[in-house]
Amino acid sequence: MSELTPVVELCGITKRFPGIVANDSISLKLQKGEIHALLGENGAGKSTLMNILFGLYQPDEGYIKMHGNEVKIDSPNRAIELGIGMVHQHFKLVQPFTVTENIILGMEPKKGTKIDYRTAQEKVSKLSEQYGLRVDPKAKIEDISVGMQQRVEILKTLYRGADILIFDEPTAVLTPQEISELIEIMRNLVKEGKSIILITHKLKEIMEIADTVTIIRRGKVIDSIATASANPQILAEKMVGRDVSFKVDKQAAKLGEPVLEVKDLVVRNHQGLAALKSLNFEVKAGEILGIAGVDGNGQSELIEALTGLRPVDSGQVKLMGSDITNQTPRHISEAGLSHIPEDRHKHGLVLDFSMSENMVLETYFHPEYNRGGLLNYEAIDRHAEALIKQFDVRTPSIYTKARSLSGGNQQKAIIAREIHKNPNLLIAAQPTRGLDVGAIEFVHRQLIEQRNKGKAVLLISFELDEIMNVSDRIAVIYEGQIVGEVLPQETNDQEIGLLMAGSKGAVKGAAHE
Repeated sequence: MSELTPVVELCGITKRFPGIVANDSISLKLQKGEIHALLGENGAGKSTLMNILFGLYQPDEGYIKMHGNEVKIDSPNRAIELGIGMVHQHFKLVQPFTVTENIILGMEPKKGTKIDYRTAQEKVSKLSEQYGLRVDPKAKIEDISVGMQQRVEILKTLYRGADILIFDEPTAVLTPQEISELIEIMRNLVKEGKSIILITHKLKEIMEIADTVTIIRRGKVIDSIATASANPQILAEKMVGRDVSFKVDKQAAKLGEPVLEVKDLVVRNHQGLAALKSLNFEVKAGEILGIAGVDGNGQSELIEALTGLRPVDSGQVKLMGSDITNQTPRHISEAGLSHIPEDRHKHGLVLDFSMSENMVLETYFHPEYNRGGLLNYEAIDRHAEALIKQFDVRTPSIYTKARSLSGGNQQKAIIAREIHKNPNLLIAAQPTRGLDVGAIEFVHRQLIEQRNKGKAVLLISFELDEIMNVSDRIAVIYEGQIVGEVLPQETNDQEIGLLMAGSKGAVKGAAHE
């Protein structure tokens, strides 16, 4: 690229929070028509930096230039006026509203005193066509897929006149097909003169779509390089600061007896509709069964039904041959089931408890921690010290509150606690969601070690790479049913992607419906 004036330039941005420098004098240039990836581990400071650019935070030091002129972005409204739009990781949409109603929210075009929906709808249709978004302006948000909802978020920024779009982890919730389509959409946006900043820790996507990548580690810029002269290995090493292995080392599985048997399971969701429709599968000792699927096809209800958090309407769940259907969570836990929950904040930790207390959430009533109804804190602290050391949980002390740890360390703590219970079945739900390559590597090793010890592992994940890499066998869930089973060494992303989108005909071996 010729040395043109960048559309956005961050100059020496520093942002401090109590006890941490989130951004340490970060500089970055975004050229017009460029896709610039921002790569870094969790807690490296990527989101903080983008929140500064979008006006949600103010920098303590440094300044922002647009088209060569210094600007002060003191609110998201100011960012929008300057042509900056942000597509957040968690969509901010009103479910019962239509696509158009969501897009014009807060800046409704008026005809006299009435809202002029017709003009708005035409503008939305035109934008949708121009950028290849294929969104129906009249559809209700609650009736469209996650991928479509994301496109509505993109349209929202375009409708408000954004020339610079920030995408925060945009592929976390998409199917492989939707990811390819999103990449196509990004290319269209750039063709039409937009510029994009992409926050991600997925190296494959950066290599495929970004022109330039800036790597941040612990709040500092490590490097800015053209993607053309990089590869995933180089990027991973710069991001984590050491060698990273992408392939999961594992021997062939040695299968034992079925540990978990799920028969004709019917479970309803919050709306009272069937989320699982007579679901059947089993997990044997010494194997990792991966459940692949797009978010919202019954995975959460399945996990809750297995762990006693949601009632089962009919069907049966057996653990080690005994029926645990509709038992209490404590009974199920004591029967030999451990659970790494998908939402570590809601179901994994008590954020205002110390790390020490969090390590005994499910076992505090055991005699070694409990004397006649009084907690034996000495024993609890000793136990916590040992686990935190063994699993390399980085915390200032065992008395630190859970909420002040980074996501990766919170996750390590949960895994330490769950594995220490020495379960027969370990359920790992989205175990690496939001973690960086270093932490992901650690989590995968732990799962495989459990399986090598002859335990059964049920892995539920939206990350196809994770499912393909870690599982011994893969079952695909779609609309509350298993629509096919495949072996990782005999399948590929395309085939699983088709199954995840509900086409049963796609697969050899899906014939035993």
